[in-house]
Amino acid sequence: MAMSFTPDLDAYFTRIGYRGERAPTRAVLDAIVLAHVSAIPFENLDVLLGRPIDIDPRAIEDKLVRSPRGGYCFEHNGYLLEVLRALGFEVRPLSARVRIGRARETTPPRTHTLVEATIDGERFLADVGVGALSPTATLRLDTEDEQPTPHEPRRLVREGAWSGDLRDPRARLFHQARLGADWVDVAELTLEEMPLIDREIANWFTSASPRSHFKNRLVVARAIPEGRVTIADDELTVRGKDGVRESRKLASARELEDALAEHFGIRLPDGARAPMPPY
Repeated sequence: MAMSFTPDLDAYFTRIGYRGERAPTRAVLDAIVLAHVSAIPFENLDVLLGRPIDIDPRAIEDKLVRSPRGGYCFEHNGYLLEVLRALGFEVRPLSARVRIGRARETTPPRTHTLVEATIDGERFLADVGVGALSPTATLRLDTEDEQPTPHEPRRLVREGAWSGDLRDPRARLFHQARLGADWVDVAELTLEEMPLIDREIANWFTSASPRSHFKNRLVVARAIPEGRVTIADDELTVRGKDGVRESRKLASARELEDALAEHFGIRLPDGARAPMPPY
């Protein structure tokens, strides 16, 4: 049986720069989500460096909170889940398929987790671990209307026969972001809970399988007040809220390491060099 875990809320809130209330309300959750996505980067550096990803909450806390590092969904949303529980929120981990850049005709693996929070009987989604499109606010589950966030507008689009929990196997819920004039798929959900054992198996595939997207591409991302800053392989991009992008190539591991430190506060472990393509 897993040992109980109590997150260090003071250390976490210092890490993300949050100084607000600690009550289980939507306003508090929205503020935490924005602060988290702005402060702790999404990154898969350890996967490319051949280092194991431990999703025990103590290991996540050491990496994301006590070290100048980030991680991916099982780390970000796994830790957020523990934080919200400690604050008195009613939460569940949900499973999803990431659909960024993937056609509807394909079936990507169910290797994403996010958080459902129920507040005063209303259900919301929080996802601080979906890379350069991590929403900077919670999303209401009971509407298909466009929902504003501090960054891109979002919506949740239903497909197939709809029931309260989307248990019909043909029913799907698509989280979408509006980029300019276009709506793009971010993730596909059925609102199925993702217990720890499923997250452990999906985490193994994501971090160790040669078929994993993260074994073949570097992804680093963080929200900034002006928009988003990302690294994809050897390209650094700043995208404004208006969709205007400025990019430049990083010509060496040293340039990549400098960009990681400057834009994301990331410093690699002693002796490690930033991975450059081809991996």
